[in-house]
Amino acid sequence: MAIGSLPGLRLDRTGAAIVGAGAMLAAGILNLEEAWRSIHYETILLLFGMMIVVANLRVAGFFPWAARWFVRRAHGPQSLLAAVIVITAVLSAMFVNDTICIVMTPLVLEITGSLGRRPLPYLLAVAMASNVGSAATITGNPQNMMIGGFSGIPYATFFFTLAPVAVFGVVVTFVLLRWMHREEFSATARVEVPEQPVAVDRMLLIKSLTAALVMFAALFLGAPIAVSAMVAGAALLITRRVHPEAIYAQIDWPLLVLFSGLFVVLAGVEKTSLDEELFAWAATFRLEKLPVLSTASVLLSNLVSNVPSVMLFKPVIERLPNATEAWLALSMSATLAGNLTLSGSMANLIVAERAREVHRITFWEYTRAGLPLTLLTVAAGTAWLLWLRP
Repeated sequence: MAIGSLPGLRLDRTGAAIVGAGAMLAAGILNLEEAWRSIHYETILLLFGMMIVVANLRVAGFFPWAARWFVRRAHGPQSLLAAVIVITAVLSAMFVNDTICIVMTPLVLEITGSLGRRPLPYLLAVAMASNVGSAATITGNPQNMMIGGFSGIPYATFFFTLAPVAVFGVVVTFVLLRWMHREEFSATARVEVPEQPVAVDRMLLIKSLTAALVMFAALFLGAPIAVSAMVAGAALLITRRVHPEAIYAQIDWPLLVLFSGLFVVLAGVEKTSLDEELFAWAATFRLEKLPVLSTASVLLSNLVSNVPSVMLFKPVIERLPNATEAWLALSMSATLAGNLTLSGSMANLIVAERAREVHRITFWEYTRAGLPLTLLTVAAGTAWLLWLRP
């Protein structure tokens, strides 16, 4: 899981989760019924429902339309950077951040190419703002969805607790990139983002936005998160305009399988004495102290990726004195940890891969901004949660 593959074999992280689940069954740690019961269907349904909503918005052309509309209001290099950061962060908070990176990266390359600007700071802005923005909500990224399912924290509570951290992160992202690439932003010449037509299915766009807005309204009013997402997704499948295969093709099926496999592995761990030993070992580090928990989360998330790290923390978090606070700290730190290095999150890798032919982002180019950004935002987020204590 940490390496991302098994040397000599074509085994990815999803395959590793499947093999791990199969090993639990083969070793007799779990029987088939226990394995089925271990899958946290609320998390799977939330992720699946959100994928359907996002897929409809993508097919309708919403994301490139919204992003282009926003960045066209920028008339200088600094305002263009700010526009890229803000629209990426806002959309990432509402929808899964990986999707936003897929949409924003080619748009940034197109705009910077037409304007003759260096693409690097704007590409970094997409990757980093997507991680920062997604920290604000349960629906912002897969690990937050998992934590939302495990913890039962209401959507509104999660948002109002961590949204200020995300806003702070947006500001720090702009300041850092503006300072580290000041040669790009020293010019005061006016820039005009070229207007390019975007293919938009207006009827599908109206329908998809309506479903999404109703879903978010229900979430903030306290409706069950998984039910709200699934109802919105199911409603969008009732259509005469879009072939369902166009929607199914947008679903990240391997991610759903990865989650299912990890749930089975975790159930096997919890059935043995390993979780007791893990908790006893973790207790020596005083993980009930938020600075310690945040630091451990940042390190582990960069070692094995944030979704598996959340799984590893679950048996420990549930036994801490203030589990709700610990879940929020874990969500904040595991998400913001994605900004530490280029390989810290899938969002970063998506940006780097899609920009490779125009500009190859090096490990150092990313880390020189990502390291201070991570340290500042995680420290601020931890201090904020400590300040919120009654």
